[in-house]
Amino acid sequence: MQTGLLFQTSYRIRRKDGVMRWLEVNGQFELAADGSPLRFVGVNADITDRKQAEATILQREAQFRQLADAMPQQVWITDALGNTQYVNQQWTTYTGLTLEQTQDIHYATQVIHPDDFEATGQLWSTALATGLPYQAEFRLKYQADHTYRWFLSRAIAIRDEQRQIVQWFGTSTDIEEFRRAQAEREQLLHREQTAREAAENANRIKDEFLAVLSHELRSPLNPILGWSTLLLGKKLDEAKTAQALTTIQRNARLQSELIEDLLDVARILRGKLSLNVAAVNLVSIIQAAMETVRLAAEAKSIQVEASLPPDVGLVSGDSTRLQQVIWNLLSNAVKFTPNGGQVNIRLESLGSHAQITVSDTGQGIEPEFLPYVFDHFRQANAATTRKFGGLGLGLAIVRHLVELHGGTVRVESLGVGIGATFTIRLPLMPLQTIPHQNGRSSESSSNLNGVQVLVVDDEPDSREFIAFVLEQAGANVMTATSAHEALITSIQSKPDVILSDIGMPEVDGYMLMQQVRALPPDQGGQVPAIALTAYAGNFNQQQALQAGFQQHVSKPVEPEVLIRAIASLLRDPKR
Repeated sequence: MQTGLLFQTSYRIRRKDGVMRWLEVNGQFELAADGSPLRFVGVNADITDRKQAEATILQREAQFRQLADAMPQQVWITDALGNTQYVNQQWTTYTGLTLEQTQDIHYATQVIHPDDFEATGQLWSTALATGLPYQAEFRLKYQADHTYRWFLSRAIAIRDEQRQIVQWFGTSTDIEEFRRAQAEREQLLHREQTAREAAENANRIKDEFLAVLSHELRSPLNPILGWSTLLLGKKLDEAKTAQALTTIQRNARLQSELIEDLLDVARILRGKLSLNVAAVNLVSIIQAAMETVRLAAEAKSIQVEASLPPDVGLVSGDSTRLQQVIWNLLSNAVKFTPNGGQVNIRLESLGSHAQITVSDTGQGIEPEFLPYVFDHFRQANAATTRKFGGLGLGLAIVRHLVELHGGTVRVESLGVGIGATFTIRLPLMPLQTIPHQNGRSSESSSNLNGVQVLVVDDEPDSREFIAFVLEQAGANVMTATSAHEALITSIQSKPDVILSDIGMPEVDGYMLMQQVRALPPDQGGQVPAIALTAYAGNFNQQQALQAGFQQHVSKPVEPEVLIRAIASLLRDPKR
């Protein structure tokens, strides 16, 4: 009133009908020359509707805040430029930042994981520039323990009547458990895919192996059956007859070796392969293995060089199995080395170990295949057109036998066409434990003159062959076609040794031997006995010994091996 300035105020009035209404007054006092008020000029406006609308807005804002604070998500609002205008209580509780602190342009660096900061910022900048919905996943720091959890943040633009962006409304949802579950599902899926691939690969390898097995077992049969048919025709001259017999013998040996490899792998997979441990001279073992591959090497004009110093020392092991190891390596070297190539084997002492190195100038090994060289049923090329035979078992057997002896084996190759080198290391025996050698030959005599042998086998061909071999060695042979006949013959004739098959009809060889052992000594209950059978597994050997046999010899058998086994058993029946 004293200044004459415009003024505005609002107040409530009660109408005659008792209804309260809001009035807004806008006016101005006119002043006289001396400054005294002359009159008031103004306008009264009923603003009840506006006041009610404002009250409604305030009520809705309060309800929104209550709802936002009650939500498990973090709720936030920014202006069109991205400046924070509101955060709910969940944001403050989780991050420890108030609204004022969140309005600092650098707040994000305090709470968003450093690895997620740049990508999240780019997504937010793109949304502000385009007005498109914003969505990002990032890790947010929990103020209570400073750990990070994954959040999914979404926001949409709020526009006015002119379609101009005035605000952004957003939420951030904790998805840590979802991300963990997702990661677990992905890991599970990966494991399942890996397992499926491994199973498919195993099936593929199995199928390839069975195809190779069929080929390798059938291949020797072709020359065996072919030449034997020609021999039966009696139209071959002496030279061709000798060639036929040599070919039949070579292929029969090949098939026998394949079967032995299969049996060895079966024993390995069951953990049933055992060793007959004694002091072993590696020089003699290597020389014996070299002799077995000599003809194959000569046929390809391959020079086999050896460096075998005699003072390396002895190892504790199974001489037969160690010779098998060296033979496998030498045989492979000769097989994969082209005509006119070279194979070297070297023995040396390295501290407490003996080292055997077999190297060749053959086709070498692809670097990608090196890790799988010692796996079962694996070959670098298993296609039906592959150049070299074999089942891919030899090197797997080598590794297992070497490891059974406490040693190691490794392979090196610079690539295809550059050859390969296999290195074996075996622990040497301490000098004080090396047994004294008495110089006596370990070879058994092959003379069975006058020895009474009872051969029991239901297969006529096998029975007649064994009888012929033993008769050639000087033995007197009786035969039986069944366990029942064998028991009667044994009681009546009292043979010096029984040689029995296992797989026979009605009563097998195990039961026969139990019946024999049940007899009194004067009726042959203690007669030495050898199981001669195609059941060649370690379990079968143990079963034979438990039934009462002193020895177990696997079919097919070399005549000299069988004769030595009988002679050895007769010298020492407790063996």
